[in-house]
Amino acid sequence: MRTIDDLGELRGQRVLVRSDLNVPLDGTTITDDGRLVASAPTLRQLAEAGAKVVVVAHLGRPKGTPDPQYSLEPVVGRLSELVGREVSFAADTVGEAARATVEGLAEGEIALLENLRFNAGETSKDEAERRAFAEQLAALADAYVSDGFGVVHRAQASVHEIAQLLPAAAGGLVQAEVEVMQRLTEDPERPYAVVLGGAKVSDKLGVIDNLIQTADRLLIGGGMVFTFLRAQGLEVGKSLLEEDQVEACKGYLEQAEAKGVEIVLPTDVVAATEFSAGAEHGVVPADAIPADRMGLDIGPESAQLFAEKLADCRTVFWNGPMGAFEMEPYAAGTQAVAQALVDITQDGALTVVGGGDSAAAVRQLGFADEDFGHISTGGGASLEYLEGKELPGLKVLA
Repeated sequence: MRTIDDLGELRGQRVLVRSDLNVPLDGTTITDDGRLVASAPTLRQLAEAGAKVVVVAHLGRPKGTPDPQYSLEPVVGRLSELVGREVSFAADTVGEAARATVEGLAEGEIALLENLRFNAGETSKDEAERRAFAEQLAALADAYVSDGFGVVHRAQASVHEIAQLLPAAAGGLVQAEVEVMQRLTEDPERPYAVVLGGAKVSDKLGVIDNLIQTADRLLIGGGMVFTFLRAQGLEVGKSLLEEDQVEACKGYLEQAEAKGVEIVLPTDVVAATEFSAGAEHGVVPADAIPADRMGLDIGPESAQLFAEKLADCRTVFWNGPMGAFEMEPYAAGTQAVAQALVDITQDGALTVVGGGDSAAAVRQLGFADEDFGHISTGGGASLEYLEGKELPGLKVLA
């Protein structure tokens, strides 16, 4: 994979950087700046090398036209603080404002262009339309740096087509992410455990399929666990259930047993009358969930079991919270898994928190990024990498 060093002398060059600045906002207030923190070092490196740095990114899911609620302008202030220099902002992506902003950049200056997804060509399923938009982006730059790991699994104009139009390289963030993913997939230090949570089994089918071949243990929590419990013939009350995935879960349980891979499921759950912090709730055995209740977290016995199953591991990948962590009554399971990872990280284990809700959860629960071996900026990209899929945004940089 080509790196920034392969681009040669960058002083005075316009370098277009595809970053991942898709941060959660409450109005215009950033509630988790993890992706900005992770993106800043590459931007700083390029600015210090004298490049004219042009940053492109997306926020949310606008429908290919400008939508003020998805403007990137709210991130400019925090990004400026993190890179240690003022970041200017253009109110469009490839229009008059963008061209004027880029034209006005001096060596070492940084500009952020408006949301890529305000342009239909960015995510179009039509390759010719994506290429046409990529050509407009390429006209603003002399070189391209891919530094948004959270989007490298997407064949999008600013990720894939643009890298075919300009001298292209991976930024430091993408490099670091790929190195960690290689450690997880190419001869990981054992025991190797994977902790999977989140809402749906269907989101994780490919990765479960692949990890049964490589991991020693799979610990399963979150909403997806109830489909596994049903696969064991248990009733799950009003808990989240994907009936159409029950047979797949039965197959995974059988496959794991045949391969000697341990699948660890909760023995107790926190079950509530409804999905709210104020609902009546309590701990029940996993095989005795009342018909009128839904499981919203793994229980304390399970939290201890999961911690014990992680205690001797040398490699752990975690994707998906153990429960509805954003509500205090259902956060203890996620907290326990996070603490177990912190403990083994201190003993030298490689612990990888796989982006998305998992990253948000550990920060919300008061853990620091440096408490873990690595916090990925790309949940979907990391899962697809672990599935063994070819990621378009990485292939094009080979």
